[in-house]
Amino acid sequence: MKDLLRALPALAKTIGRLVLDPRLPRSAKLALLAAAVYLASPIDLIPDFIPFVGYLDDVLIAAVVVDGLLNYVDRGLVLKYWPGSPASLDKLARAARIVAAWVPRRLKRRVFRV
Repeated sequence: MKDLLRALPALAKTIGRLVLDPRLPRSAKLALLAAAVYLASPIDLIPDFIPFVGYLDDVLIAAVVVDGLLNYVDRGLVLKYWPGSPASLDKLARAARIVAAWVPRRLKRRVFRV
């Protein structure tokens, strides 16, 4: 989870650039937009004012989107916009996969149209 938090600035920049790329599937763009709206919204499944537990839903949503983006979208396209090394992207993908392990792969494939 620490790796995910450290990578947030680079990840935000990458996602912003990816959304503008016409090669990113529409379903992936919609998933990224829905996650951004949910994360920015003050209304959550678990209220954020509850210490530690309040942010779990936000972390899980973010991890699912990152996992889907890094594991189901064309790697070359993601690497085009990733400011770090391919090894750092692989490390981030592994961390997101561990956090998002509770979501069925079938669902992630469907969202990201693999």
